[in-house]
Amino acid sequence: MLIALFADIHANREAFEACLADARANGAERYVFLGDLVGYGPDPAWVVDRVRAMVDEGALAVLGNHDAAVDQPGIRLNPIARAAIAWTRGQLDDGQRRFLAELPPDLNEDDRLYVHANAEAPEDWVYTLGPKEAHASFRATAQRVTFCGHTHRPALFNESASSLPPLHTPAAGRPIPLLAHRRWLAVLGAVGQPRDYNPAACYGLYDVASSRLSFERVPYDADVTARKVIALGLPVALAIRLSNGS
Repeated sequence: MLIALFADIHANREAFEACLADARANGAERYVFLGDLVGYGPDPAWVVDRVRAMVDEGALAVLGNHDAAVDQPGIRLNPIARAAIAWTRGQLDDGQRRFLAELPPDLNEDDRLYVHANAEAPEDWVYTLGPKEAHASFRATAQRVTFCGHTHRPALFNESASSLPPLHTPAAGRPIPLLAHRRWLAVLGAVGQPRDYNPAACYGLYDVASSRLSFERVPYDADVTARKVIALGLPVALAIRLSNGS
């Protein structure tokens, strides 16, 4: 079974459609959404409806901090994110908001954990930026592989018995064997708002049978999304970020 993993779509329809098309072309059989369907981007209603339809067909989805912030104004966000979420609330109907509010903070499937930020405390929204956060996540779960997002930067950690988990920066499109005698934590990067200075959308493909993971980069027309951001009155910084991947 080939699983397509999408983190941090952030209401970016163009990036999401491009990644879905790429996943289908690669033969994806299962779809998993690792949170932050909304926030920042111009098409929250469309993205929520698309993911909700796929969940109805058997896909899995977990809650992200921006998803939670739609109905929980007390969640801490930076000023730009807060402005985008305030706008987003007005774009979603009751059913779309209910779908987000009912997403679970994490999900276990076979030897895999799906979570937005970190296994240690899923709803504290801790960024898995380095070995210390990865170590805490490994300690919090017995699962062999943890998949998460939240940082908007692709990364891979493997558990070590003698040191903190080393950080690997994966090359795009090169399948990595997740060796069975080790445990792994994969940060999938971002579909809708990459922050590793590569504006191409990022998602993951995991082959269950071979236990191989690849980080895929998919170019899309970011200028279309950026123009929507500006036309709708969202912060201009969000449009700039799409163009340079920062």
